[in-house]
Amino acid sequence: MTLHRFFVAPDAMAGTRFPVPDEIAHQVQRVLRLRDGDRFVLLDGRGEAATVRLAGDCVVEERGLAGGEPAHRLTVWQALLRGDHLEPVVRHGTEVGIAAFRLFISERCVAREISERKLDRLRSVAREAAEQSERGLIPEVAAPVPFADAVASASVLLLERSDGPRLSEVGPPESVVIGPEGGFTPGELTAAGRAGLVLAGLGPRILRSETVAVAAAAVILSRTGDFA
Repeated sequence: MTLHRFFVAPDAMAGTRFPVPDEIAHQVQRVLRLRDGDRFVLLDGRGEAATVRLAGDCVVEERGLAGGEPAHRLTVWQALLRGDHLEPVVRHGTEVGIAAFRLFISERCVAREISERKLDRLRSVAREAAEQSERGLIPEVAAPVPFADAVASASVLLLERSDGPRLSEVGPPESVVIGPEGGFTPGELTAAGRAGLVLAGLGPRILRSETVAVAAAAVILSRTGDFA
């Protein structure tokens, strides 16, 4: 039987017996209604896992590596998207194996800012998806920065229907830059080229903005052996 998995603060799972961590107490006791004798897994977000049994407190039965992490650490630079469209990017990207999401604002972004509440929501989505997909780490979701910061740090910029190389022919890169609903402006593409980024495409079809990160991650992580 698959055990429930929860990320908690490292100091909340220290020792061989400790109280149910406050951040998961409601979910464990009220939502899932776990009882004494039930087992679940705690993860410290640093790569360690502990299988525990409820007996009033949490009693550690086994400790080990959390697992579930791809060897290739892929960072996705994602332009802000309107509405709640960033949520599926983070949710499904986390499931596939993206290591970090770094948001940025480009000229054609409809959304020009993101509230702290929405940013916190995206981080919660990453946590929930990491628990569900049995990852050992929670991908970071960083606050948005200007487009110039993205091209200064990344290695590949993805284009629609590019006449240049396909993503499968490049790298595998450690980071990719993905644009907003309206794509990149000519000036932004020029700036990316001057910064040394490779401009690559995913194929002849037009993908929705929230689909690109997942498709790109699948291509890159397949090449590095994660899906092979």
